[in-house]
Amino acid sequence: MKSIRFEQFKIQAGSDFTGVATDMITMNSTVKMIYRNTGTFFGVHVTSTPLDLSYAQITIASGTMKKFHQSRKSQRSLTVIVMGNKVPLYGSGASLSSSTGTTSLPVSLKLCFVVRSRAYVLGKLVKPKFYKKIECDVTFDPKKLNVPISLKKACTYD
Repeated sequence: MKSIRFEQFKIQAGSDFTGVATDMITMNSTVKMIYRNTGTFFGVHVTSTPLDLSYAQITIASGTMKKFHQSRKSQRSLTVIVMGNKVPLYGSGASLSSSTGTTSLPVSLKLCFVVRSRAYVLGKLVKPKFYKKIECDVTFDPKKLNVPISLKKACTYD
């Protein structure tokens, strides 16, 4: 994982699809990462689950990584757009809202996804799979909008 950059982070009053009044969040961010295939004999086909950015166990933004093939002993830089539009917070965002539409305090967020890699060895006879769960703790500072935040030490890989 390299970095995340928040382009937009707005909180406004609104109502959900049932008519319940609540705070709504709209955000747009970009996640940059590097995928490295260290295998010496085979390339891998790579997919992932959606990248979910959550606040207080509520998913406020999501994005998908494109499927690709990574040849042996190589690496690739990836950029994924993670966005959410008018996501209801249901009371968990009471401390975030302000009169300006943005938060004035730093916000703790969590980025979670699973990268799935599959190799085809001996044609399609042997198909080893590799799963890597990635969780990153991100602190969004409203003063650092459009500034990349490093994720190098903020992530755990299982």
